[in-house]
Amino acid sequence: MTNNSSVERFKKADIIPRLAVILVGLPLLVFVADWGKLPFMAVVSILVLLGSREFYLMMEAKGYRPYKIIGMLCSVLICWYVYHGSVTLSLLLTMTMILIMTAELFRRDPAHSLAHIAVTLFGVLYVGWLGSHLILLRQLPIELGQIDYSAGATMVGLAAVVTWACDSGAYLFGISLGKKPLLPRISPKKTVEGGIGGLFSAAVVGAVYCIFFIDSVSPIEGGLLGLAGGVLGQVGDMVESLLKRDAGLKDTADILPGHGGILDRFDSLLFTAPFFYYYLHYFA
Repeated sequence: MTNNSSVERFKKADIIPRLAVILVGLPLLVFVADWGKLPFMAVVSILVLLGSREFYLMMEAKGYRPYKIIGMLCSVLICWYVYHGSVTLSLLLTMTMILIMTAELFRRDPAHSLAHIAVTLFGVLYVGWLGSHLILLRQLPIELGQIDYSAGATMVGLAAVVTWACDSGAYLFGISLGKKPLLPRISPKKTVEGGIGGLFSAAVVGAVYCIFFIDSVSPIEGGLLGLAGGVLGQVGDMVESLLKRDAGLKDTADILPGHGGILDRFDSLLFTAPFFYYYLHYFA
């Protein structure tokens, strides 16, 4: 009975589209990261642009009226900033804040102005700033004065494989063994067993990845990095679930089969990419 039940749950979960997206998307991301420079910057900018759009549509479903165009453009500009470094971030954020608050002056209905401004700025920081750390991670060897520029691609790969290993592990362990809810008020389908399985998967993949691709990071350290990345990835996933639940949505969009929108797929990476960047920058 248990095996049959598990099989039925796997069928109902429609796992094939989910795995297909990961098996195609992960190598593609690493390939473009290895290519580097403008192609990688362009890919991250597109992801940030689409993710920002989904975020603001989600906020509109909640009843807010964010400045979508301003927020989306400013999010992409942050990505260009971290790539070129031709303008200070403080100037960019200052101009973003002034532009959004000035635009609010011309809205006909001034009700809830504070909420509209705050939601627009939150989208810029949540999707734009956190997402730009993928570019920072790719640029890290140059920032540290290293000759091997392609090493940045392996760092992006580490963040991506750990994040998606945790997500896939949590999903597989959850639908086959999950019984105890993790945070039912936020995401009723996520279980403690799934969370533990995700952390285990992230730790194993982190260790194996470092054995084959990153000589400067030991397998033990890679496993610990995978574990920490798994924790942050699950937090990032829960945060987006919290936002969707508050907005009354199941998915942010219907672009990726089995996953929903861009933000549904990259929500965890928004938390893990900054962690790997700052850890590798200051400690590795």
